Amino acid sequence: MHKIEQEFEQLEAEGIGGFVSHRVLRHESGEKSHWHSRNHRKGLVLRKVQGLLHFGQLLVAQLWQPRQLNWWIGSLFAFGSTLFALASVVLLWPDLGEVFSLSAQAANLIYFLGSIPFTTAAYLQLFQAANARPAPGEKEAQPQLTRLLGWRPHDIGWVSCALQFPGTVLFNFTTFDAMIPSLNWVQTNLWVWAPNFIGSVLFLASGYLAFAEVAHRWWAVRPKNISWWVVFANLLGCIGFMISALFAFALPGPAITWMEEVDTLFTLQGAICFGLGGVLMLPEAAE
Repeated sequence: MHKIEQEFEQLEAEGIGGFVSHRVLRHESGEKSHWHSRNHRKGLVLRKVQGLLHFGQLLVAQLWQPRQLNWWIGSLFAFGSTLFALASVVLLWPDLGEVFSLSAQAANLIYFLGSIPFTTAAYLQLFQAANARPAPGEKEAQPQLTRLLGWRPHDIGWVSCALQFPGTVLFNFTTFDAMIPSLNWVQTNLWVWAPNFIGSVLFLASGYLAFAEVAHRWWAVRPKNISWWVVFANLLGCIGFMISALFAFALPGPAITWMEEVDTLFTLQGAICFGLGGVLMLPEAAE
């Protein structure tokens, strides 16, 4: 046992790689409580979902909560993911796109537009993590300051957000550059594929840290925890984007159709998973 504050005694601590994401605390009164870093950072109520009806009630209650930062984060991720999914569908099924007068060029524009809410949501998460209240045992040096980015390398949640945000910025670049006509294969790899690949690596690292923060270990299944479903869906989305980036590398000569289709298919899968994660953030934030 370790004394971390005058009013708390730490009985247990869990986490990976030196990060602490869960603590069991005993108050001076003798009462025990559980501290979870994600819940602490995002101001979440720790709850277990009691079936689909309970989940539906929480979701409906959170469909319009614009005063909550968590609502904006989830909604923006869901909106950006919807645009990514739409663009992917247009590229995978051109005939369907023609029904709505959407060409491949229009799909590239939709990808770029979708990357903007992604980046906005990622920054809001980083801002939220940078300005989180001190954890038990921490002292706030300058509580009056609002931090735009912060520096909390001991906080697994902040590190996850700090990796994700530049990843989304790189997606802004790659989706914008993809709209430039007549790029050769070298230019495509430098301006489109490289930021896409690096951004996907950052996303994957961020997604795994977010998952481990909720799991409190390298791997765990917690099906009654909404937060676990959020980070699990997002992790699957990160894996999809990573696989997509691997197949997006341009080769000299004619385009290889099957590689483009695999690239787009996993972009669609990643978008669907991130969209699901964004929607799940709404009931997760229910007060």
